[in-house]
Amino acid sequence: MLYQVYETQRSMFEPFAEFAQAAAKLYNNPISPFSQTALAHRISAAYDLIYRLGKDYEKPQFGIQSVQVLGADVAIQERVEINKPFCELKRFKRYTSDIEALKHLKQQPVVLLVAPLSGHYATLLRDTVKNLLADHKVYITDWKNARMIALSEGEFHLDDYVNYIQEFLKHLQNQYGNCHVISVCQPTVPVLAAVSLMASRGELTPYSMTMMGGPIDASRSPTAVNNLAMNKSYGWFENNVIFRVPLNFPGAGRRVYPGFLQHAGFVAMNPERHLKSHYDFFKDLIKGDNSNADNHRTFYDEYNAVLDMDADYYLETIKVVFQDMRLVKGTWDVKSLDGKIERVRPQDIKGTALLTIEGELDDISGSGQTQAAQGLCTGIKPSQMRHLEVPGAGHYGIFSGRRWREVVYPNVRDFILSHQPSVSDSLKADKLKAASVKKAPKKATLRSKPIAASSAASKRNNKRASSI
Repeated sequence: MLYQVYETQRSMFEPFAEFAQAAAKLYNNPISPFSQTALAHRISAAYDLIYRLGKDYEKPQFGIQSVQVLGADVAIQERVEINKPFCELKRFKRYTSDIEALKHLKQQPVVLLVAPLSGHYATLLRDTVKNLLADHKVYITDWKNARMIALSEGEFHLDDYVNYIQEFLKHLQNQYGNCHVISVCQPTVPVLAAVSLMASRGELTPYSMTMMGGPIDASRSPTAVNNLAMNKSYGWFENNVIFRVPLNFPGAGRRVYPGFLQHAGFVAMNPERHLKSHYDFFKDLIKGDNSNADNHRTFYDEYNAVLDMDADYYLETIKVVFQDMRLVKGTWDVKSLDGKIERVRPQDIKGTALLTIEGELDDISGSGQTQAAQGLCTGIKPSQMRHLEVPGAGHYGIFSGRRWREVVYPNVRDFILSHQPSVSDSLKADKLKAASVKKAPKKATLRSKPIAASSAASKRNNKRASSI
């Protein structure tokens, strides 16, 4: 019922939002007589803010047109590599006529970037993708909005998520021989499960896993998000936050956890910050500070665009990851595509290097939650494991923004490169040399397990981290 009420309210407010947008332009356009009236800027700013608060936010575009590689412009084309009922495996294909740049591109590692399925679209990782594209062949999981998926496509479970990841990894391995995988936030758990199952079967596993800000062990430094998931019963979630999609969507009748509830939860975590941000936007419009106003629009166009999650997947994630903690306890069984039940055993992973990354001020995945993966993956040599803690970084700061670009990404790039056997030594040397001349504003803590690394590449990584 709540979903129908929400949609009715949104539909009723939509004409007022459109009117507010038109009025804002009317009072702001220099050729309009209304713009010459007293308080025109204030009236325009007020209408613009009303429009922003009331508009419907659709799925954003990645919008990455090109990147720079060896000084050459490399064009980017998005294309769907695999289309599954609940997810697209999307590739960012790169094109250039520069011969040297083309040779360089062909030698670069292949990366599967697993985006979160936790309320926002994969475009939230736009900044992550853009940086990766300069040094990697990039694929991303672009999850679909459950309210747009017909009931005829069936249900979607946490086990299906794990199976999707395995299918995507095997697809890239068939194309390139092997690849690397990066998971951001929520997918750290299913990605670790997927690689563990592949290792247990004796299948090829990725060269490396990079896990960023995820709830591997939610009992460590629990946040408000963790506490909600752990303190409410499974029945409470099923009875209070699961609703059926209204009739005006393709997925009508599907049981989902609505995106608008997830968005409300995000805002409720820091209401003062969001109120201040909107008030600052209003003042920027009055002052004519279009740069800051555009930054506000860009951020909230992404932040306010949310998707629904299939109820089975959402509820199972709550139970398996946060309440029962089956991954940490070694009691998680996953149903494979052929119907076989398999136990998730991270200790079986041996040939895959592991990098875990956490933000010092992360209020979604607390300190130590991601690093817990290293304690589970006992089959990986200590010299093949690294942990990076980013000072001053919140949850979003480890994959987007200045700290991502200046602190996190250089370490991710070098870690992947150091575990990419197909990359020529000359390319590795060029990349490491280029990284050594870049300086970041604050030191990050990058450490191996144990601290003293045994390989030359590990020593270079530790030395480089100490200069950040």
